[in-house]
Amino acid sequence: MKIHIDIDCFFVSAIRTIDPSLEHKAVAIGGRSDTKIFDNEAKNQTVNLENSGSFVPTFYKAYEAKDDDLNAFRDSDGKIRGILTTSSYEARSYGVKTAMRIEDALRLCPHLIIKAPNMSLYQKLSHKLHEFLQTKIPLIEQASIDEFYGDLSGWIEDEDVEEFIDNLRHEIKKEINLPVSIGAAKTRYIAKMATSYAKPFGCKLINKHNFDKIINPIKVEDFAGIGRSMSKRLKDAQIHTLGELRKRRGTLESWGPYAKELYKRVEGLSDAPIQTKHERKSIGISRTIEPVYDRVELRRRVHILARHLNFAIQKLGVIPTVYHLGIRYEMNQKSHKNISLCERFTEKKFDSLCISLFNEADIHKRLCVIRLSINCSSFTQHSRKELSLINFADEEKMEKLTKQNQKLREKYGLDMLKWGSEL
Repeated sequence: MKIHIDIDCFFVSAIRTIDPSLEHKAVAIGGRSDTKIFDNEAKNQTVNLENSGSFVPTFYKAYEAKDDDLNAFRDSDGKIRGILTTSSYEARSYGVKTAMRIEDALRLCPHLIIKAPNMSLYQKLSHKLHEFLQTKIPLIEQASIDEFYGDLSGWIEDEDVEEFIDNLRHEIKKEINLPVSIGAAKTRYIAKMATSYAKPFGCKLINKHNFDKIINPIKVEDFAGIGRSMSKRLKDAQIHTLGELRKRRGTLESWGPYAKELYKRVEGLSDAPIQTKHERKSIGISRTIEPVYDRVELRRRVHILARHLNFAIQKLGVIPTVYHLGIRYEMNQKSHKNISLCERFTEKKFDSLCISLFNEADIHKRLCVIRLSINCSSFTQHSRKELSLINFADEEKMEKLTKQNQKLREKYGLDMLKWGSEL
């Protein structure tokens, strides 16, 4: 039997562990793209390489109490910007939803308390819960910062699973003060569906006796793995619920391997093993910005993004061989440029490469840019690519300098050393 554990309203629940006065109140966590990294006085920037998931950034500004002020989300023109990363159930009763604009949420719930993200706290509690679960379950997988899977096979008898997960959620609340919901089923995919029925702070077991009753009415778009395009294709075929999908096996199998696998997941016939460790395959950084036309300013921002991404790559101790830079413009225009490069990784070379990719990708020079992104992947340990030995000696010197810069930033902060072109 597999179980799925999800922390209820995690970011709000986390802040309540240090501020009990927020219990039973309408609370939401505000977020906005951290464009402060582009300020010359930028500081307190940090990096998260251990957790991932929705609204969990790799790079972020460290939490400061003054950020909890609503004015922290207000621009110089007085307009409140940003979206909600999560909200309490008390706030949701007013119609407040995740990804809603803060301004709209305050109209629905004027007494809504807006708190700033505190990523360090979230990571601390997430790790604490992970360590606790490892003492209770032989195989545990952390799927995201607030989501876990466990395998109870050979550990807990099927008839005892319901009692086990009920006791587990109360133990977690007592030990870590976090409310969780737990779903259990034969496969991880169905267990995840069970969790949605368990919320908030509940548990739900889906077995052969209640499978049809629970699964059949679920809308196809609510099943994990069915994205927007597949959902549209299913609805075009008059398949709106999982029950209707289960009756159309032939239709799905005719659509190819992906749809065939999807059918098996819905039927509870396909599963995936619990992975106790996840190996990172890529890393990137992106920022949505106010429209900028000045190409000199945009290149300055590329330098800054490259410095941040270099810091993370050095911490990971990897050598990327595929580099990607993307640009999003006004008027819904996009452009990108990729390059494969099998050479030693140094900060100076990476910085120059990012500028070169930007120059090549910038094909709509008459338009303002509203988003920049850089991504690195295909690390050498995951591929059979061999590094070039051309200019090996020179690169060895630059690599030593890169490592020295990394040590200084590790000790004094990511913004301790900057390129002159950033100023």
